[in-house]
Amino acid sequence: MKLKAVLVIAFLSLQSLAFADGTEPLSDEVVKARSEAINKTLRCTVCQNQTIADSHAFLAEDMRALVEQRVRLGETDEEVRAYMRSKYGDFVLITPPVQLSTILLWTGPFLLLLAGSVWYFRNFRHSPPEADSGDMEEDLSDADRQRLNDLLNAQVSEDKTS
Repeated sequence: MKLKAVLVIAFLSLQSLAFADGTEPLSDEVVKARSEAINKTLRCTVCQNQTIADSHAFLAEDMRALVEQRVRLGETDEEVRAYMRSKYGDFVLITPPVQLSTILLWTGPFLLLLAGSVWYFRNFRHSPPEADSGDMEEDLSDADRQRLNDLLNAQVSEDKTS
């Protein structure tokens, strides 16, 4: 019986030593300050354009509690963000990282502006000037000019008789 008691006490002593990492728990002020700083860098997935620090959604409250819990466990700010990113995806970060998959998102507006500028300059800046309608008589031959005068005179004479 004594051997069992000694073994249990030894096991519990060793177990408590394994969990003690030598760091003191963070004070509430430090936890709150770090949590608020992290919350300002994470997006609410319900509100979409608000941080979880500004959002009043129930999911944002849960996310704030999760951030605080991870900070209390002793994780660094980057580890907390990495955990939230793995749980909610890149969308949860206010400033998403530039990756191969997001290159089009970052460069798309500039490419559209460039394509529109090229289209504009090709189609409208270098188009030939339009012909002036007043110079049409100079392009007519004498026979065409005579025929046009005959048609106009015939039209005028019909209008006078009716």
